[in-house]
Amino acid sequence: MRIVSLVPSQTELLYDLGLGDRVVGITKFCIHPNEWFRSKERIGGTKDADIEKITRLKPDLIIGNKEENTKEDIEALRKIAPVYMSDIFNLADSLEMIAQVAEICNVGKRGAAIVEQIQTNFKTIIPFTDQPKVAYLIWKDPFMGVGSATFIDTVLTDHMGMENVLGNQVRYPELDIENLPELDYLFLSTEPYPFKEKHFSELQKYFPNAKIMLVDGEYFTWYGSRLINAPKYLKGLMERIINN
Repeated sequence: MRIVSLVPSQTELLYDLGLGDRVVGITKFCIHPNEWFRSKERIGGTKDADIEKITRLKPDLIIGNKEENTKEDIEALRKIAPVYMSDIFNLADSLEMIAQVAEICNVGKRGAAIVEQIQTNFKTIIPFTDQPKVAYLIWKDPFMGVGSATFIDTVLTDHMGMENVLGNQVRYPELDIENLPELDYLFLSTEPYPFKEKHFSELQKYFPNAKIMLVDGEYFTWYGSRLINAPKYLKGLMERIINN
């Protein structure tokens, strides 16, 4: 089986499923594992796949995601090979995707082991009971945040026990940063926009009473095998909040 992956988190999953010799194409954003990023054929980005290059790779399976990839690309790619499409909103969706991809690639036992480890690790998270209020930013110029019906929202609310002050908005709304609700914490994600600590001072004036924190976006959005280690990161983040 020759596989092309159009989604960074699912590319990493394919690696952890032991499918190295079968994966023939990845996107330019598939940075994990580094050895694949350096050596595998790159087929464009998640939103602008190189259809001709993928055709030349003669894949037997293409793996994509409804949010990450464009409808136009997927329709074109379905003429080349079968396409598996994930649609992830919560942890249950992620675990289902991992199991399905593993079964399709005939490594069901490895997939089941990854699912079990993720489930075990997530059970170790003890959510906040006082529901600190948080806004999670993913973009600048314009500022964009995370609303409901997103994987990030379920991590914040279901697993960390925080109140997403943007939860009354859907998906990834553009924000009037001066008129956000009162909040306790402002999370600046390292991806897709590469927020840095240098952005703290610019935003603090809008939220004088909030603690601004830089958070690793991969642990909030990569819904493949990276979820094995996500609980450790999230618990560390929650400790910092408790000790703040």
